[in-house]
Amino acid sequence: MGFDLSETLRSLKPGKHVGTLERRPDEAHSWAADEPQIGGPLFLDTSVYLDVLQGRSPLEVDTLLTYRLCHHSAVCLSELTHAFGRLNPNHPSTKAALETIAATVEDIPEHRLHAPDATTWGQAGVLAGLLFRMSNLPKGEGHERRFVNDALIFLQARQLGASVLTANVRDFDFLSQLIPSARVILYRAPPEQPSP
Repeated sequence: MGFDLSETLRSLKPGKHVGTLERRPDEAHSWAADEPQIGGPLFLDTSVYLDVLQGRSPLEVDTLLTYRLCHHSAVCLSELTHAFGRLNPNHPSTKAALETIAATVEDIPEHRLHAPDATTWGQAGVLAGLLFRMSNLPKGEGHERRFVNDALIFLQARQLGASVLTANVRDFDFLSQLIPSARVILYRAPPEQPSP
């Protein structure tokens, strides 16, 4: 259960990464639309759950979710259950939203739900700090915390030999530039339609 900082620094080499990360062109990535139905396991990012629940997931994502083995992160579980404390209980849509989230959480098979270990947490901290430094985003706007969650999901998927499935193109592009051995499958959800 220990964490070896020197080994993490040797493998991630944060001091050797300088400059600014730039998003690569779409052609440099793997996209859900180009993936075969049958293939390696997926590790779902929170964006997948949200897009599916909101009916915004593209057909190719729904197809992958149907045919591929899906793994889940305790990090995403936390991001989903956050709504139970955050949403206003007096708002008219809160009850239905929480019922939908509860059903989703209850559908996650226990044997496919993975919690990061101490080493993954330690590596994610270094990776998130590196990502924040090299992205030139402003401090104090929540990016650093979000990057820790993204790094945890990214590293967990790599540890399992699964591909992260996500609509978070920029952050996971940056992470895969820092650790090219991890596999990421991207998609874009259609833009939200304004309410009538």
